[in-house]
Amino acid sequence: MGAYILRRILLIVPTLFGIMVINFLLVQFVPGGPVEQMIANMQGQGNVFESFSGAGSDTGQDLGGSGSEYQYEGARGLPPELIAELEAQFGLDKPPLERFVNMMWNYMRFDFGESYFRKIDVLDLVLEKMPVSISLGLWSTLIAYLVSIPLGIRKAVGDGTRFDTWTSGLIVVAYAIPAFLFAIMLLVLFAGGSYFQLFPLRGLTSDNFDQLSVGGKILDYLWHIALPVLASTISAFATLTLLTKNSFLDEIKKHYVMTARAKGLGERRVLYGHVFRNAMLIVIAGFPAVFIGVFFGGSVLIETIFSLDGLGRLGFEAAVGRDYPVMFGTLFLFGLIGLVVGILSDLMYVLVDPRIDFEKREG
Repeated sequence: MGAYILRRILLIVPTLFGIMVINFLLVQFVPGGPVEQMIANMQGQGNVFESFSGAGSDTGQDLGGSGSEYQYEGARGLPPELIAELEAQFGLDKPPLERFVNMMWNYMRFDFGESYFRKIDVLDLVLEKMPVSISLGLWSTLIAYLVSIPLGIRKAVGDGTRFDTWTSGLIVVAYAIPAFLFAIMLLVLFAGGSYFQLFPLRGLTSDNFDQLSVGGKILDYLWHIALPVLASTISAFATLTLLTKNSFLDEIKKHYVMTARAKGLGERRVLYGHVFRNAMLIVIAGFPAVFIGVFFGGSVLIETIFSLDGLGRLGFEAAVGRDYPVMFGTLFLFGLIGLVVGILSDLMYVLVDPRIDFEKREG
């Protein structure tokens, strides 16, 4: 197992390097950039896309920098010296290869630089936004497990019954509903959209949160997080429920279960004393991967709809605003976390079931 883990750790470097190379190359071909964003702000347009009118326009100003050419549309009236100063400020006066090498060297030392437009260290910015995303990911994962495991067991015991058929249909429908559409429906129904004003419309806490008691703070936090968590959890039910059901069905058909029943053990004793322990190995071991999946997947729209200031929204705003340090810094961090969690998931499988040997499977 040690050799397998060592190989996986060594693979992190080329995998992460490939992710960064591909995304860095893609950014070079995307219209606009931090200089255009700054020009748009100077001219009161507020967004790089409002000032960008397409390459080749005769209203643009063609400005070069170290062998590469940039076109800044709508830059009339701004002196070239100011444009050159902006290029130097953002590091765009250097060739792309040099910029990439410097960026990766800094990232290897966990130096992610400072946001272009917020003037805050990227790492501090990530740490500031992380509690919101952790709240969504952790609560969504826990609720998905608490609901899916009992439901999957019930479906396995009643395989083929009307209950199994109807719940399978509901699970498929829930899985097919996009999380953002479900979130909008929750807002319309329960957050004062058109029907009931049962939950707050936005934010993670109330304005008077600091004045509340400890119990009041907990209730206020749960009150605000209820709808976002429910919207984030809807698609996770299907996979976990069906995985639990299939795991139980596989175990129920094995000889040790028939032997236990032949000895006169009750069905509940057989199910929870023997089958549960073995069937839950794959479900429990997959907890880190499920958490990371909920943590990263679909959080952008959920955070935007419910006005939550988390990592998903941070990454989206950085991409729109061409805030390259935040874009690439969060990409590096998330990629590294995802690869490390993959290794942790494998370790969890071995921990809960020592019979699993990844080295033999690879051989």
